Amino acid sequence: MTGKQKYHSTQEYDDDLIALLEAVWGDGFMSPGSTGEVDRIVDGLNLKGMTVLDIGCGVGGGDVHFASNYEPATVIGIDVESHLIDRCRTLSERRGTSHITDFRCVDPGPLPLPDASVDLVFSKDSIIHIPDKGALAADIFRCLKPGGYFAASDWLAGYDGHPPAEMQAYIEAEGLDFAPASAKVYQCALADAGFDNIQINDRNTWYRQEARHERDNLAGALSSRLETAVGREFLKREIEVWDKMIIALDQRQLMPTHLRARKPD
Repeated sequence: MTGKQKYHSTQEYDDDLIALLEAVWGDGFMSPGSTGEVDRIVDGLNLKGMTVLDIGCGVGGGDVHFASNYEPATVIGIDVESHLIDRCRTLSERRGTSHITDFRCVDPGPLPLPDASVDLVFSKDSIIHIPDKGALAADIFRCLKPGGYFAASDWLAGYDGHPPAEMQAYIEAEGLDFAPASAKVYQCALADAGFDNIQINDRNTWYRQEARHERDNLAGALSSRLETAVGREFLKREIEVWDKMIIALDQRQLMPTHLRARKPD
């Protein structure tokens, strides 16, 4: 990925954090809902024979799920961290899908694909790391074939401007390069890029309940295993992150959301 406009900034997800996230969300997943949420994001779309691009593929769970269950021609997963890509390849080989998946470590910048080369652009909770939603939407539009779809989930902001105190506390606790934006920003970015059939579906109510179960599991059923794997202090810090996240969710400052749009024929 080259060019002046940078869409991604490198964010280190170390082994301890990955281990904890996979313990909560399942093998191959670093964000909520596992395969069920992937299925909901692409509900009603026919991926058979398609070329699928996954922006911010993480450790590959969504891509392997597509390859195993949706009969695509190929699934291209891109991420800016080479050790995540290594994990994607290992998972895909273990699940017998390496002949369908193509994982690439990329540099920050425009998407490294030709114009009109993919049928579906997918992303699961990764666009929060990309500050310029408008530039990304235009680049996604460029890469899609006419009639192709963008289908994603992401962490949206329930506000415009500076984060309120509860959200700021959560962002600081996470320590990640978050750049959340409101539904209005996403709507405008997709419309300005040329998409139609834009859908923005709030998932806050669902995740507010899920997050509480996750937090309780971290402090309960998962605690012994995770203390051994990542250490007691690390686990304690992550439970505190969940506590702050739940406050931001309850205040509707953090808004898990499904996004879908179509490139006209």
